[in-house]
Amino acid sequence: MLEKKTLDYEKVVLIGVVNQQQDEEKSKEYLDELEFLTYTAGGEVIKRFTQRIDIPNPKTFIGAGKMEEVAVFVKNEEIGTVVFDDELSPAQQKNIEKILRCKILDRTSLILDIFAQRAQTSYARTQVELAQYQYLLPRLAGLWTHLERQRGGIGMRGPGETEIETDRRIVRDRISLLKKKLVTIDKQMATQRSNRGALVRVALVGYTNVGKSTLMNVISKSEVFAENKLFATLDTTVRKVVIRNLPFLLSDTVGFIRKLPTQLVESFKSTLDEVREADLLLHVVDISHPNFEEHIASVNSILAEIDSKDKPTITVFNKIDNYSHETIDEDDLVTEKTKVHYTLEDWKNTWMSTVGDNALFISALNKENLEDFRKKVYSEVRKIHISRFPYNHFLYQEYD
Repeated sequence: MLEKKTLDYEKVVLIGVVNQQQDEEKSKEYLDELEFLTYTAGGEVIKRFTQRIDIPNPKTFIGAGKMEEVAVFVKNEEIGTVVFDDELSPAQQKNIEKILRCKILDRTSLILDIFAQRAQTSYARTQVELAQYQYLLPRLAGLWTHLERQRGGIGMRGPGETEIETDRRIVRDRISLLKKKLVTIDKQMATQRSNRGALVRVALVGYTNVGKSTLMNVISKSEVFAENKLFATLDTTVRKVVIRNLPFLLSDTVGFIRKLPTQLVESFKSTLDEVREADLLLHVVDISHPNFEEHIASVNSILAEIDSKDKPTITVFNKIDNYSHETIDEDDLVTEKTKVHYTLEDWKNTWMSTVGDNALFISALNKENLEDFRKKVYSEVRKIHISRFPYNHFLYQEYD
């Protein structure tokens, strides 16, 4: 009989701050997300530390007193990794390592590590490797002296494990080589996209872990990897889909996230080209997440960065099977009704008045309201197709 393997999670401490840009509630929300990122990378969060500080300490990011508190906890609990929610400067990272004597990561390096785990194709691995080298370049001075002690685990995948001779010149050469490689692959992918003919292109976009891949599987009847972890898919998957007799191309793209490292946005430009060149966007939203409206704003912000915010868009509110809300007793005349008390019907009325009839409420997992989804997508794709090929209008009738 085979023994059941147990996952060996690293013990991790998280550190966040409260300041003018983010209050306690916002800081807690960011740390919740950071904890999910840590779990995705293979870590177990043992404790969180938060400090109210308007201007980060230039040497150690947090204040001396809080740093001492963290140091005592790290030593007593034998913590292997400390993750900061904000990006650390190379000097800060080096100073903190000397004090805490363990691996020090920030949100950027943690996300890069997850991407290194998740990259499956040569293209995705090249993109991630480029982003990692760009992140490592200013941090080389203090990195190699700790490398032997820190080898392996969260934050140490990819180029961090290469030989110590990887100095600045070699890294710059490698960055240049990777950029040339990506340019070559980009041209190949652009040719592939141009060879897809006259089919209408539809792209799934959204925050990470909202159910895009699950929806892709249901609609295209294909098997795209889907998992309840952040960044389950990095590689763009394109499938030909037919609703009734109308064919179109559906692509699943990498999920967005707040504080997405600029190195990754730069490296994954070609992945985002699928979004840029799409005729229709399906913006998938996890309505069961308490802060889904902020997720929508984050996605819209990135779409604006890549000049795709004004494309025809259907907002698809997914996971209605997981949605819950606080209830108010009818006799309660004191409690003010806020968004935490909204029913699904309340949200429908809210968003229908915001985006008109371009909002849908579904459960991809339980296949709820998928007929409405198909009908709406068919209608929008048909409009685009007929505008492009007016003489084909008789081939595709209105959805009954």
